[in-house]
Order: sequence, then structure tokens, then C-alpha cells
Amino acid sequence: MTTAVNARQTHQSKKPKWLATLLLAGWVLGLLLLIAIGIAAAIQVFWRGLVVTNLTDLVPWGLWITIDLSAIAMSAGAFSLCAAVYLIGLKQYAPVARTATFIGIIGYSMAMLCLLMDVGRPDRFWHGFVYWNIHSVLWEVTMCVGLYFSVLILETMPIIGETDWMQRALPRLSHRLTSIHHLAPVLAFFGLAFSLLHQSSLGATYGVLQARPIWYRPNLSVLFIYSAVLGGISLTIAASMLAARISVRARIDDALLERLAHFIGWALLGYIYFRFWDTFAMTYTHQPGRAEGLQILTTGSLAFNFWVGEVLLGMLVPVVILLYGRWRKDPTARMIALFLVAGGVIAYRWDITMVGQLIVLTYLPQEITARYTQYTPSLIELATGTGVVAYGLLAFTFGVRYLNIVNHRSTHKPSVMRSVETG
Repeated sequence: MTTAVNARQTHQSKKPKWLATLLLAGWVLGLLLLIAIGIAAAIQVFWRGLVVTNLTDLVPWGLWITIDLSAIAMSAGAFSLCAAVYLIGLKQYAPVARTATFIGIIGYSMAMLCLLMDVGRPDRFWHGFVYWNIHSVLWEVTMCVGLYFSVLILETMPIIGETDWMQRALPRLSHRLTSIHHLAPVLAFFGLAFSLLHQSSLGATYGVLQARPIWYRPNLSVLFIYSAVLGGISLTIAASMLAARISVRARIDDALLERLAHFIGWALLGYIYFRFWDTFAMTYTHQPGRAEGLQILTTGSLAFNFWVGEVLLGMLVPVVILLYGRWRKDPTARMIALFLVAGGVIAYRWDITMVGQLIVLTYLPQEITARYTQYTPSLIELATGTGVVAYGLLAFTFGVRYLNIVNHRSTHKPSVMRSVETG
């Protein structure tokens, strides 16, 4: 398998440089155009307010929150793999943890951009850090996101410091940045604590809302953590494999990624089990709001997303590919399966966000009536959301090209690997 990967990279190196440069320039310009459109749409949001969106008092969380939750979930590979490397001692996965860390900081910055627009008053973003509300789950999420983002910044500094251009231009600063890798075990510990707290609290934010019966259950915290770990590691592996296919600057150890993909396959079986019981248990009651929400999820407007996006493509197809050795060892099939897992987690975030808001309970004397509402993102929401996603893709592109974030065979060991060896 390693020979196949090397052959593919040799084939890449034979491509004309002008063609590679042209394709890269087209890709970057396309992403910059989407970002520019997103910025223009965001200015409309800041200038006119949330009235330009299709968000309402009945559906206050929409596309932006889904991107926020998905970006944070896709960043979970950072704390998962860093904990495996530094706290458990699985040193062979250190190069993959390096990639996951960079994807993590991209994901959290994407989430913050979405929240900047969604809060309505972005000038008050700092209030949560100053005016503590210890009884609010969202306050805990705010604190943990801010603290974990700080940890990710520190974990990313050595990646920047060890680049050739940094060592040539600013050698002293480069040395100081790379010296942070000695704190890697400490940062991994705090990163694990903060990330576990807020990944679970994201689910708890839904699970404590008694007025939304379809959300009001304690197991959402577990499902949010579980799905985030699966999605984050899957995206890290798949993105690394894709980068190695399209860029000569990315080099991977295919056998290492294959072992991680095998783990994802078995872990996905556990996720299927928990997701099944989470959904099936709701059939035990005909509580107003919960029964109607389950109907929307399984036979209504969310049914296609649930059965096809989540169940079929997000769980069943990947688990077969990743657990069947012959298919898992095929790099193309494995990469597709891992992207499907990440896509299934995004579909899960959309389903959970929407299913609790499309049912509205009207409490009347002697009667509880369930009414339905609808939500479709406005053009402004789509433009800003696309701009945020384009920013994430552009940041990863530059990371592969200039920061050497996908390199499992580097002659100069990445800082994450050096810290493992010295620690």
C-alpha cells in the first residue's frame, strides 16, 4: 500500500509545474471570491440586523448554528488524537495529531465567525467572559470554547515556528515558538478537559430545554461527544489522504491511516447502537411535541436527511467499508467512507437543530396543541455560511502548502513528534 502511495506521489511530481500552479491559483481565487461574497453578506447582517435572515423567534437557530456545531465537531480530532499521543502514549499517531490540531483551530475559528453573526450584537461577544452566569449551559460552552481556542493557538505555534520561511526570516521568534512543544503534554491535558466539557455541553444545551420535548433527554451529551470524535478523526484522515493526492507537499503513511480508519469502523458500530436507541426510545411515549418531532424526523421534512444522510451514507455504508479489510485497504474507498462519516455527523447536527424547532407547543386551557413551523435559510445566510466554509478550505490549503501540516515522513520531525520523543 505504501508503494502505491509513493507511486501516486511520483506521478504527481511529473505533472507540469505550470499546470499545478494554474489549478492552485484557480482554486484559491474561487475561494477568495466566495469569501468576498460572504463578507459583503455579513456586512448586511451587521448593518441591518437579523431581519435580513429567515430566523425567527420560533426558529432562532438555523444554518449558522449548524455550521458552528459541525465545525466544532470536525475539530474534535485535535483533542482526541493529542490525548492519544501525549496522555496515552500512542506516539506513532503524532504526525496525524499535528494535522488534527491545525484542522481544530480552523474549525473553531469558523465556529466563532458564525457566532459573530448569529448573536445579533457582535460587539458584546466579551460579555460572557466578564459577566458570569454559572447557571447557564451556554455560559459554560462560551468559557470552554474560549479557553480551548487559546490552547489550540499555543499548540499551533510550533507548527508555524518550524517552517523554513519562519526560520530564515525570524530565527529568534522561530526558536521561541518551537520551544512551546515542551508544553505539549500539559496542553493536551487541558485541551482534553475543555473540549470534553464543551462538546458534551453543546448536547446538554438542547437536552435541558424542557419546552422542546424532542430535545429534552440526557443522552444528547453523550451522542454529541461520540459523534464529534468520530467526525473529527474521520475528517482528519480523509483530508490528509485527499491532500496527498492533489499536492506533492503532502506525504502520508497510508498504513498508519488505515489502522486509524479500522478503529473508526469499530467505533462507528457503537455510535449506531447509541443513535438507534436514542431514536427508538422516543417511540415509548406519545408526549405532545416528542411524537410529532419523531414523525418529522422519520417520515416528514427531515426524513430524507435522516435515513439517507445519517443512517445510510453516514453510518451503514462507511461501517461496511471500514470493517471489510479488502475495501478498507483500498485508499479511494477508505477516503470516501471517512468523508461519509464526517458528512453523517453534519447531517446529525442539522437534524437535531431543526427537529426541536419545527414543532411549537401551544399551551391552552385543558389542551396542549402541537403546531408546525418551517425554516429555509435566506440568501444572506447561505452567502455568509458559504464564505465561512470557503475560509476553512482556504486555510487548510495554505496549511498544506506553506506549513507542512500533512507530512508523515518529514526529514525534520514535526514539533508534535519532537515533543513526544523528548517527553
